[in-house]
Amino acid sequence: MSYRKEQVITKQQEQFLASVQNLDFVPEVPIEELQDLFDSIMKDGFHGICFSMYEDGQKPGDHITEEQVRRRMTILKPHIKWVRSFSCIEGNEFVPKVAKELGIKTLVGAWISDDKEKNREELDALIEMANNGLVDIAAVGNEVLYRDDIPLEELKEHIQEVKDSIPSHIPVGYVDAYYEFSVHPDLTDMCDVILSNCYPFWEKCHHDYALTHMQQMFGQAMNAGRGKKVIITETGWPSKGESLGGAEPSYENALKYFINTQLWCKKAGIESFYFSSFDESWKVGAEGIVGAYWGLWDKNEKIKYVKK
Repeated sequence: MSYRKEQVITKQQEQFLASVQNLDFVPEVPIEELQDLFDSIMKDGFHGICFSMYEDGQKPGDHITEEQVRRRMTILKPHIKWVRSFSCIEGNEFVPKVAKELGIKTLVGAWISDDKEKNREELDALIEMANNGLVDIAAVGNEVLYRDDIPLEELKEHIQEVKDSIPSHIPVGYVDAYYEFSVHPDLTDMCDVILSNCYPFWEKCHHDYALTHMQQMFGQAMNAGRGKKVIITETGWPSKGESLGGAEPSYENALKYFINTQLWCKKAGIESFYFSSFDESWKVGAEGIVGAYWGLWDKNEKIKYVKK
């Protein structure tokens, strides 16, 4: 296709394309140098992180105290500008409350599942928090279509309800795998912002090509959005567990993936939420051993990627 003068690309698209062309990959260096890079990124701070609620012995459905949320949020505060939460009930409502008190911006999610009663509680809580000034971006559902929990039309009704019920300056979106926004353009049209999960690991990508694959994922979501802002709402790499195809969990691979994603996102001007903050043992049941090792901090709230 030849260049057309009338073909306009957004500022985000322009910056994305320039960043891919000029990308400096982290070279093969000793682990100590990677740890120094990690330390530098953490000291400078990065855009955002997904909040991990649960200690050992806890799981979704348990009611978590404000004290526990505050303790963990205080650990994260020096390093982040934004935090992402996944639910609005059972203690998750404390995440945006505490974040705002600490000066952290919030991407607040209502967890939508096949439990209609719980969905009603989640939506009511999200609307209330948004109207009380605790929400900077509202997310209605996370990977609902991926799990096939409710029909698409029902999900769209929930999104529209939230848009109609909260202040118009708060962007409303839906979180799912990057390709869902291409598959469902009517859903994409409803979203004020495209909230895209991008996981090279779960697509069995070798770590040497993981960043390149993640860039392709982002590019697909950006094309689907047709000019709307795209935020990477989850990306990460596990430090232990079972390999998946060419994707191998390890301390070094996870460390390098974090560094690469943060350096690229900064260069490209892309807002991203790293998954995740703390290791959570309950995820073993859903994802196997690898599920418990996605955090930058371990389950005991000790940071993982620093020199011993």
